Amino acid sequence: MTTLHEHAGGDEVLHRVEEAFYEKVLADPVLKTQFTERHPDHVDHLTWFTAESFGGPDRFTERLGFDYIIAVHRHLAITDEQRSRFTELYMEAFEEAGLLDNDGFREAVRSHAEFGSKVAQQNSHAKTDEELHPIRAVPRWTWDGDSR
Repeated sequence: MTTLHEHAGGDEVLHRVEEAFYEKVLADPVLKTQFTERHPDHVDHLTWFTAESFGGPDRFTERLGFDYIIAVHRHLAITDEQRSRFTELYMEAFEEAGLLDNDGFREAVRSHAEFGSKVAQQNSHAKTDEELHPIRAVPRWTWDGDSR
Protein backbone atom coordinates (compact mmCIF):
# COMPACT_ATOMS: atom_id res chain seq x y z
CA MET A 1 0.00 0.00 0.00
CA THR A 2 1.14 3.53 -0.77
CA THR A 3 2.41 5.45 2.25
CA LEU A 4 0.81 8.75 3.23
CA HIS A 5 4.14 10.35 2.26
CA GLU A 6 3.92 8.91 -1.26
CA HIS A 7 0.23 9.79 -1.55
CA ALA A 8 0.98 13.42 -0.65
CA GLY A 9 3.58 13.63 -3.41
CA GLY A 10 6.73 13.22 -1.35
CA ASP A 11 9.08 15.74 0.18
CA GLU A 12 8.74 18.42 -2.49
CA VAL A 13 4.97 18.69 -2.10
CA LEU A 14 5.11 18.45 1.69
CA HIS A 15 7.74 21.21 1.76
CA ARG A 16 5.43 23.50 -0.25
CA VAL A 17 2.53 22.73 2.12
CA GLU A 18 4.68 23.36 5.19
CA GLU A 19 5.93 26.65 3.68
CA ALA A 20 2.34 27.79 3.08
CA PHE A 21 1.41 26.70 6.61
CA TYR A 22 4.37 28.56 8.09
CA GLU A 23 3.37 31.75 6.29
CA LYS A 24 -0.10 31.39 7.79
CA VAL A 25 1.08 30.96 11.38
CA LEU A 26 3.56 33.84 11.12
CA ALA A 27 0.70 36.14 10.07
CA ASP A 28 -2.00 34.77 12.37
CA PRO A 29 -3.07 37.02 15.26
CA VAL A 30 -3.69 34.03 17.57
CA LEU A 31 -0.32 32.38 16.86
CA LYS A 32 1.96 35.37 16.44
CA THR A 33 3.01 35.20 20.10
CA GLN A 34 4.33 31.68 19.48
CA PHE A 35 5.71 32.32 15.98
CA THR A 36 7.37 35.67 16.52
CA GLU A 37 9.96 35.50 13.75
CA ARG A 38 10.94 33.42 10.75
CA HIS A 39 13.53 30.77 11.56
CA PRO A 40 15.49 29.69 8.47
CA ASP A 41 15.29 25.93 9.16
CA HIS A 42 11.75 25.75 10.51
CA VAL A 43 10.05 24.72 7.25
CA ASP A 44 12.69 22.05 6.64
CA HIS A 45 12.20 20.69 10.16
CA LEU A 46 8.41 20.68 9.76
CA THR A 47 8.79 18.89 6.42
CA TRP A 48 11.15 16.28 7.85
CA PHE A 49 8.80 15.63 10.78
CA THR A 50 5.69 15.31 8.61
CA ALA A 51 7.47 13.20 6.00
CA GLU A 52 8.72 10.80 8.67
CA SER A 53 5.30 10.67 10.33
CA PHE A 54 3.76 9.81 6.98
CA GLY A 55 6.13 6.92 6.24
CA GLY A 56 8.89 8.83 4.45
CA PRO A 57 12.60 9.12 5.26
CA ASP A 58 13.60 9.38 8.91
CA ARG A 59 15.61 12.58 8.52
CA PHE A 60 14.00 14.25 11.53
CA THR A 61 15.06 11.43 13.83
CA GLU A 62 18.52 11.11 12.29
CA ARG A 63 19.38 14.81 12.09
CA LEU A 64 17.55 16.32 15.07
CA GLY A 65 16.15 13.59 17.30
CA PHE A 66 12.92 13.67 19.23
CA ASP A 67 14.47 15.48 22.20
CA TYR A 68 14.84 18.47 19.88
CA ILE A 69 11.09 18.83 19.42
CA ILE A 70 10.51 18.46 23.14
CA ALA A 71 13.02 21.24 23.85
CA VAL A 72 11.48 23.53 21.22
CA HIS A 73 8.06 23.37 22.87
CA ARG A 74 9.14 23.50 26.52
CA HIS A 75 7.87 26.56 28.40
CA LEU A 76 5.79 27.96 25.50
CA ALA A 77 2.55 27.66 27.50
CA ILE A 78 0.45 26.89 24.41
CA THR A 79 -3.21 27.75 25.00
CA ASP A 80 -6.22 25.76 23.84
CA GLU A 81 -7.02 28.54 21.37
CA GLN A 82 -3.50 28.44 19.92
CA ARG A 83 -3.51 24.64 19.67
CA SER A 84 -6.87 24.69 17.91
CA ARG A 85 -5.82 27.46 15.53
CA PHE A 86 -2.56 25.65 14.71
CA THR A 87 -4.54 22.56 13.69
CA GLU A 88 -7.04 24.63 11.72
CA LEU A 89 -4.30 26.38 9.71
CA TYR A 90 -2.47 23.10 9.15
CA MET A 91 -5.59 21.55 7.64
CA GLU A 92 -6.19 24.72 5.62
CA ALA A 93 -2.70 24.51 4.07
CA PHE A 94 -3.27 20.89 3.02
CA GLU A 95 -6.72 21.77 1.69
CA GLU A 96 -5.39 24.69 -0.36
CA ALA A 97 -2.74 22.38 -1.83
CA GLY A 98 -5.56 20.12 -3.07
CA LEU A 99 -4.43 17.19 -0.95
CA LEU A 100 -7.52 16.46 1.12
CA ASP A 101 -9.84 14.97 -1.51
CA ASN A 102 -9.19 11.45 -0.17
CA ASP A 103 -11.15 10.87 3.07
CA GLY A 104 -8.52 8.52 4.51
CA PHE A 105 -5.72 10.98 3.87
CA ARG A 106 -7.79 13.84 5.27
CA GLU A 107 -8.39 11.88 8.47
CA ALA A 108 -4.71 10.94 8.77
CA VAL A 109 -3.63 14.58 8.38
CA ARG A 110 -6.25 15.75 10.87
CA SER A 111 -5.30 13.06 13.38
CA HIS A 112 -1.59 13.83 12.92
CA ALA A 113 -2.16 17.56 13.51
CA GLU A 114 -4.49 17.03 16.48
CA PHE A 115 -2.21 14.55 18.20
CA GLY A 116 0.96 16.56 17.55
CA SER A 117 -0.57 19.80 18.77
CA LYS A 118 -1.80 18.10 21.96
CA VAL A 119 1.64 16.64 22.64
CA ALA A 120 3.25 20.03 22.01
CA GLN A 121 0.74 21.73 24.29
CA GLN A 122 1.32 19.26 27.11
CA ASN A 123 5.10 19.59 26.75
CA SER A 124 4.79 23.39 26.65
CA HIS A 125 3.34 23.37 30.16
CA ALA A 126 5.58 20.67 31.67
CA LYS A 127 7.57 21.96 34.60
CA THR A 128 9.31 18.61 35.11
CA ASP A 129 10.33 15.76 32.81
CA GLU A 130 7.65 13.62 34.47
CA GLU A 131 4.98 16.03 33.20
CA LEU A 132 6.10 15.62 29.58
CA HIS A 133 4.02 13.52 27.21
CA PRO A 134 5.52 9.99 27.21
CA ILE A 135 6.10 9.83 23.44
CA ARG A 136 9.83 9.86 22.60
CA ALA A 137 9.85 9.03 18.90
CA VAL A 138 8.29 10.45 15.76
CA PRO A 139 4.87 8.77 15.49
CA ARG A 140 4.07 6.95 12.25
CA TRP A 141 0.64 7.60 10.79
CA THR A 142 -1.32 5.08 8.77
CA TRP A 143 -4.30 5.30 6.46
CA ASP A 144 -6.47 4.55 9.48
CA GLY A 145 -5.41 7.80 11.12
CA ASP A 146 -3.54 5.96 13.85
CA SER A 147 0.04 6.33 14.91
CA ARG A 148 2.20 3.28 15.39
